[in-house]
Amino acid sequence: MKRQLVLENGEVFVGKAFGSLKETIGEVVFNTGMTGYQEILSDPSYCGQIVTLTYPLIGSYGINRDDFESINPSINGMIVKEVCDTPSNFRSSFGLDEYLKAKDIPGICSIDTRKLTRIIRQFGTLKGVICSIEEDVQLIVKELKDHSLRTDQVSQVSTKTAYPSPGRGDRVVLVDYGMKHGILRELNKRNCDVVVVPYHTTAEEILLLNPDGVMLSNGPGDPKDVPEAVEMIKGILGKVPLFGICLGHQLFALACGANTEKMVFGHRGSNHPVKELKTNKVALTSQNHGYTVQKDSIKDTDLTITHLALNDGTIEGLKHSFYPAFTVQYHPEASPGPEDANELFDDFLNLMREKGNQSCQSVQI
Repeated sequence: MKRQLVLENGEVFVGKAFGSLKETIGEVVFNTGMTGYQEILSDPSYCGQIVTLTYPLIGSYGINRDDFESINPSINGMIVKEVCDTPSNFRSSFGLDEYLKAKDIPGICSIDTRKLTRIIRQFGTLKGVICSIEEDVQLIVKELKDHSLRTDQVSQVSTKTAYPSPGRGDRVVLVDYGMKHGILRELNKRNCDVVVVPYHTTAEEILLLNPDGVMLSNGPGDPKDVPEAVEMIKGILGKVPLFGICLGHQLFALACGANTEKMVFGHRGSNHPVKELKTNKVALTSQNHGYTVQKDSIKDTDLTITHLALNDGTIEGLKHSFYPAFTVQYHPEASPGPEDANELFDDFLNLMREKGNQSCQSVQI
């Protein structure tokens, strides 16, 4: 069945439908990863977005039970050059088209994804609609220009109630702004006693859980749309070790007096080089964000830049100059992508234990 993708700048791409046949609207972005489509479509950070996958053939290894980053995907749609109808992998349970139909997620294929990506790089992320070929393009463009994208994505994807993921090690409160399961897996692998809490949990409620450390998860949207999170971070800063990832990194920066801004087309892929300034070591990283911390806003804060993106020089890591707190813009848990930065979870554990040892010494004195 023919379908069309209409962008707010008037560009139209005619292709074929796969997945659900419902009409969908969202911010059209692109991801440069060669693999990992299952993790991408289940990443809560894509809430409200229509994702273009730049690799030309998608679906070749099917969908399996283990590689999801959330139970219910929040992605609004998927755009690919070609969908593989006959996946081949020993773990595959069903095909991409079958899975998108089951989750009511629309897709469009057989369009020029290279041209679409160049348009996004030129004009920035654009609102778009995947709809029937019969729909009036001029009317859709008008509606897109008048349409305001939702700003409550974090509340849509965050857990509604707190829940434990027990372990015998350090107690970590993981604040869920749209948490990828990969983050929880890395903490569980290190035997952490994790309590996952909703995005609007207050500093007082978190401190009552007596954590050894607090982790701020990834998530969708503009960090300035989550002011309650900024206030919470201000309330725990300096009282407990803190580690933030992606949206958590941006929220941490806002809480410390820095500023954030929207990027032209963002970073989305599993091949982004990042340099650690202290060692000059370069890691290939998995990334998914459309906002960044403004460099100029750091100078009047107690923050230090620790990592920079080699492609465009944007901030990829921060640490507090006085408190045990650090954050990164990229995803050290990978899923999908390289695990070059996985050691950051160990750094977080070491930070918690150093803080714990200091507390024990204070009690003895």
